[in-house]
Amino acid sequence: MDGQGLIIPLWADLIAVGLGGVQGALFASGFRGEDRRLDLLGVAIIGIVMGMGGGLIRDLLLNVPPATLQSNWYLLTATGAALIGMLLAGLFQRLNAAIVGLDAVVIGLFGAFGTTKALTLGLPVVPAIFVGVCSAVGGGILRDMIMGLPVAIMHVGSLYAVAALVGCAVLAGAQSAGAPSLAASLIAIAVTTVIRLLAVVFDISLPEQRALHRRKVAVETSAIPIIKP
Repeated sequence: MDGQGLIIPLWADLIAVGLGGVQGALFASGFRGEDRRLDLLGVAIIGIVMGMGGGLIRDLLLNVPPATLQSNWYLLTATGAALIGMLLAGLFQRLNAAIVGLDAVVIGLFGAFGTTKALTLGLPVVPAIFVGVCSAVGGGILRDMIMGLPVAIMHVGSLYAVAALVGCAVLAGAQSAGAPSLAASLIAIAVTTVIRLLAVVFDISLPEQRALHRRKVAVETSAIPIIKP
């Protein structure tokens, strides 16, 4: 699809871009900051960034021409998806549930495609997984930066990047074991999506850094002998 002999078909890549665009527009449509909301152009831009950001970051890391700029369909799909997301925002009574669900699927798609492309280009397993994770979370990072929000994966949350990491690792392991690329990608997408959704539903997250520090201090001080008078 981009001159590199990749197995990932154009339609599959466009599905990821489209879902990312819808998710970004839904997120931006529900945004309220400092008593202000984004206008239509702002919502559209966020949708386009979410749809195309992961692929752009992936290809920059791989030092190849960005696939999203090699065809008219990527930008058209991202723009159309953003417009659809704006229309859907008024239909969802529980907007957050739709955003989280789409977000989980988009993370899985971009993670799987990023890892697959990196492995196809000959990267070792660990760097390929890193590229996949960056591709999975890249759109969200760009979205938060543009909107002036704290970057989600840098704070206590619901295993956003961890879900992508596990999914990408499963894909790389499956391909190393000889599994077909399509089957490995589908399994990785499913694993990432399930982990992300379970983490949100059951409020599972990594320990907070301050909690780890307090625990470390407690362990260290427990070894200090206390001399009673």
